[in-house]
Amino acid sequence: MPETARRPENRYGNRPTMKDVAARAGVGLKTVSRVVNGEPGVTPETERRVREAISALGFRRNDSARVLRKGRTASIGLVLEDLADPFYGPLSRAVEEVARSHGALLINGSSAEDPEREQELVLALCARRVDGLVVIPAGEDHRYLEPELKAGVATVFVDRPAGRIDADAVLSDSYGGTRDGVAHLIAHGHRRIGFIGDMPRIHTAAERLRGYRAAMEDAGIPVGRSWVSLGGTEPERVRRAAEDMLSGDDPVTAIFAGNNRVTVTVVRVLAEQPRPVALVGFDDLELADLLRPGLSVVAQDATALGRTAAERLFGQLDGTLVTPERVELPTRLIARGSGELPPAD
Repeated sequence: MPETARRPENRYGNRPTMKDVAARAGVGLKTVSRVVNGEPGVTPETERRVREAISALGFRRNDSARVLRKGRTASIGLVLEDLADPFYGPLSRAVEEVARSHGALLINGSSAEDPEREQELVLALCARRVDGLVVIPAGEDHRYLEPELKAGVATVFVDRPAGRIDADAVLSDSYGGTRDGVAHLIAHGHRRIGFIGDMPRIHTAAERLRGYRAAMEDAGIPVGRSWVSLGGTEPERVRRAAEDMLSGDDPVTAIFAGNNRVTVTVVRVLAEQPRPVALVGFDDLELADLLRPGLSVVAQDATALGRTAAERLFGQLDGTLVTPERVELPTRLIARGSGELPPAD
């Protein structure tokens, strides 16, 4: 998705600058700099006016540029959902590489898909004076971050958008990718297609369900009530959902798995079935090409997600990106065999 035109006059988050403080106090920029940095050479009356302007505008010094200019190490916080999830490995590495190229250190933390833990971790990072944040959100309300954004903490959300605030977001096309994956199954003769996804409150899960329903509607196929299952990605829950869909008088002939953890469990369930069942999963898996048949997937580029998010973060820090935007990266359907199996009946 191309970025919209940048408008330097519309500063990101409308943060007050030293120039704003200088104009309000009626002094020069160098005088404001001396007051902010505790340097001598300012009369008490002038310092008072500058301090009053700082208080009135809510100005906070942006230490990012100073840190980099003076050779000290800046720091970036990365809040992931689950450090053990293989999807986040290349994403984290990409953020780290961009941070390293800017002379910054990366600090990782995991929310464990818990909104309260996410908030605690984000605010703890802010309290430790990180210069910017890359956040994969667990919660749906990020208004707790508004004071930090106004104070100048650069922030980019990745994989899922922020909730109830205006902030940069870098996403994959979950809706379009799922729509293509389900259409692929339909093109290979399937009409009874199950969908097993993550918890419905999660943005990506909701978008992938929407893509599934759109593909079925495009083909004129009514969705059976028992064909859709959303919930946690624990193997026990996913196994029950898959076995229910595959049983009864009118079982599904294909399944679309909503993420890599769901896919792994579904692969195990299908290996136990007496008849072949087609499968397309969202997210690629290591060794997916070695399965028999190979695993067909809708692949998103985790490296590109991380790199794009980090580049936007540093764009905020250096002032070249001033308006929050939503960037959506394309997905890619990889046909390896499992999604091309025809219906068994």
